[in-house]
Amino acid sequence: MRRAAIARIDVSALDAAMKEPFEIAGGAATEVRNVLARVTLSDGAVGYGEGAPLPVFNDETQQTTIREARNAARRLEGEEARLRPLLERVEALLPGRGAARAALGMALADAWCRRAGFALRFLFGGAGHGVRSDVTVTIMPPERALRAARRIAALGVRTIKVKIGKDIVADAARVTAVAGARRGLRLILDANQGYNPRDALRLLRLVRAKGVFPILFEQPAHKDDWAGLADVHRLGKIDVAADESVSTRQDALRMARRGCAQVVNVKLMKCGLLEAWDIALICRAAGLGLMAGGMVETSLAMACAAHLAAGVGGFDYIDLDTPLWLARDPMRGVKFGRGGLYDLSRVKAGIGVTPRAR
Repeated sequence: MRRAAIARIDVSALDAAMKEPFEIAGGAATEVRNVLARVTLSDGAVGYGEGAPLPVFNDETQQTTIREARNAARRLEGEEARLRPLLERVEALLPGRGAARAALGMALADAWCRRAGFALRFLFGGAGHGVRSDVTVTIMPPERALRAARRIAALGVRTIKVKIGKDIVADAARVTAVAGARRGLRLILDANQGYNPRDALRLLRLVRAKGVFPILFEQPAHKDDWAGLADVHRLGKIDVAADESVSTRQDALRMARRGCAQVVNVKLMKCGLLEAWDIALICRAAGLGLMAGGMVETSLAMACAAHLAAGVGGFDYIDLDTPLWLARDPMRGVKFGRGGLYDLSRVKAGIGVTPRAR
């Protein structure tokens, strides 16, 4: 290919209304206040990226993410469109700013792959051409949880993630209700740091007494309580997934050495595209299981995460369902399909998602 440079980077607000709140142990999201990045190369290729700041997780807000991404963008304009050096530059310019990193890195990778003429999944290795996501039941009363689980099962989805972490008895009732929606459902529990190990083990006893046997327990202890993660695995006899506990390459390397969790949840918004990619490769090399997840994102960021998971391969758990909570997805292209499928086989170049006309 002939050389190209970054001609322009635009960063703007990406707002969307939600059908209903997305409540977890740390709080409830009632509206989407994300960030959209648009990269234009000198030969006309355009790419899009999304940042989903979550203040309760990393203190990033829409306002700070826009400001910091714009400051970094000004320093990137005019640089040659060589992807790896650009992604490394994004990291250096935005230390500890996962959402801003994700927005810019995603847009750069989308533009680069569109210019090169291949789907993003091939950048990550091209191991597969699609992934199937679970769907989440958020914190809600058991009766509503049962209705939600039945709707999820009607979509052809057979794995449900149940949010817990506020009240053990109420959480057990919710998990039991979800399990009763349809025979053969696979349940993942996600406490989002809302429990200590003792709480997590008690919850397991309560639901197992009702004949419910979850397949995975995500973040059943505070992010810094790695011994607690190991205790839940050992005493609860269940695989544990680390989410908040693993946000950097160093975290992934440490987890690989210590083995306190059996699965790592890889999220673009925790650290940006390049570091998330490296975390996935570290975990695969170490024999750790992988989950692809996200914050509350549109189908742009969710599809990008699907490309990462499909391209790298080895992701046994996929949690990319948040577009279902949007009143209207502001994106067009790759979507959450029947059975939770993200079908990437028809994407000709880049992510395969673009903003709708406003």
